[in-house]
Amino acid sequence: MKTPALVAALAAGFSMAHAANFATGVNTPAGNPADEALKGVYEAREKDWRNGAVVYQVLPDRFAPAANLEAKRHLYPAPKVLRRWDESPKRGSYVESARLWSHEIEFWGGDLASLVTKLDHVQALGADVLYLNPIHLAYTNHKYDAFDYNAVSPEFGTREDVKALAKNVHARGMKLVLDGVFNHMGRNAPIFKDAQANPQSKWRDWFYFGPQYQSGTRTWWLAENLPEINLENKAVRDHIYGAKDSVVRSYLRDGVDGWRLDVAVDIGFQFLNELTRAAHAEKPGSLVVGEIANYPKDWMPAVDGAMNFTLREIIVRTAKGQLEVPLAQKMIDRMMADSPPGGLLKSWIMLDNHDTPRLASTIPDTQRRRMAQVLQFSLPGSPNLYYGSEVGMTGEQDPEMRGPMRWDLVDQGHPELTWTKQLVALRKAHRALRVGDYRPITAHKLLAFERYTDRALDTIVVIANPSDQPVSESVLVGNSKLMNNWNLVSLDGQVKLPILVGMLHVTLPPGGFLVLKPEASPGGGYSAYKRVQ
Repeated sequence: MKTPALVAALAAGFSMAHAANFATGVNTPAGNPADEALKGVYEAREKDWRNGAVVYQVLPDRFAPAANLEAKRHLYPAPKVLRRWDESPKRGSYVESARLWSHEIEFWGGDLASLVTKLDHVQALGADVLYLNPIHLAYTNHKYDAFDYNAVSPEFGTREDVKALAKNVHARGMKLVLDGVFNHMGRNAPIFKDAQANPQSKWRDWFYFGPQYQSGTRTWWLAENLPEINLENKAVRDHIYGAKDSVVRSYLRDGVDGWRLDVAVDIGFQFLNELTRAAHAEKPGSLVVGEIANYPKDWMPAVDGAMNFTLREIIVRTAKGQLEVPLAQKMIDRMMADSPPGGLLKSWIMLDNHDTPRLASTIPDTQRRRMAQVLQFSLPGSPNLYYGSEVGMTGEQDPEMRGPMRWDLVDQGHPELTWTKQLVALRKAHRALRVGDYRPITAHKLLAFERYTDRALDTIVVIANPSDQPVSESVLVGNSKLMNNWNLVSLDGQVKLPILVGMLHVTLPPGGFLVLKPEASPGGGYSAYKRVQ
């Protein structure tokens, strides 16, 4: 099948629904003992918004131009610089007076009020969650150097603006997640400056001081601007998450639905577990996702889910031809087997974000990029869309990948935007992709797997050819409820492949992919699935 047809096949069939029974309506499809054991499992997963959600990530400074930038120009005093929206960020020079890189203190002026004006776009994409990079009071544009967690940086707004944003997001059927940077603060935080200057300061034990540290203070990865906070101090833990008026709990009461935790591996298993339990106690069903670049296996349930860097690396390297397909398949299979299914469904699958080159720069070839995105949207987890990547924005290493949102490309109806909407619609139309389990398909040259539930007709089969050569091979689909000599069909019905005693024969061009489902009935009122759930 030609590549354009593959794309068209995905696009056309997203709204098709499975029929439960195509016979006379007399028979009730029945399950087997394995289905009985799973009774209620998938229904419970569907009720939990955290499972398989589509997440849209925003850098508040770079997402939407402020309505009246001149009125807030005083919030960016020198050496800070306010840029035009049509300027792109570039690597800067070290500013000795600020002890920061110049690109860390260049601003584009976006804020929470301007973000609200663009929520129609986020909603139209089909996103379930809006995730904001840090908004608390800090000096830099990225805000990973907090001064005060309880205060919102004035360039962005106030706590009242957060409450208003949460209400607006909820009215659209979405959730709001904030970025919590609870391993370190900023060098210019008033409490740190007081602790550093005064050994008798009440804040002294909130940080680590001593001659064993390179700068006299323990800092994150030796970054002078980021002194680490002493989480071993109960007063610090109470301030962040333990007390009723803590940072984590108070924002949840403001309407926020969860937290993404920066450098969560540095916080460690014990304190992550405590924070997650505190969040759940304050707001049952809230989400805690950790930025965990390690292998994710043992980090859940200390957090509800992890940012799945391992899966990102496998997908990107496979799409770029840097991993041989059999090895990539083994890596995915092992990670899926090692990790708890509930944790995986809540984990975020990102192909790019504020710390990586943008996807269009990482995988310039359109077809291979789309293959990677199909994997992102079909493997277990919650796809994380980085603002602007839906219109093909490019950008290499920091700060280039943090450019201002290209609203001109949205207005022009960019083809990547159409494709992204199709991927989101695909996920929303198929229960197995949102909350189903994973099972590998036995293949050699093709990357293949299925997502399944206790219902045969929910099954989705995904097959991709990451190689640079056409591949034709027989694969084994180990699903005992897929009927012999019955078809699996592409989502628009254009491609039909008969499954013979569990085997499919598939031919794909380089970079090709197929997304298939069982054919419930070829017509005429008959279905081989009439007595199979």
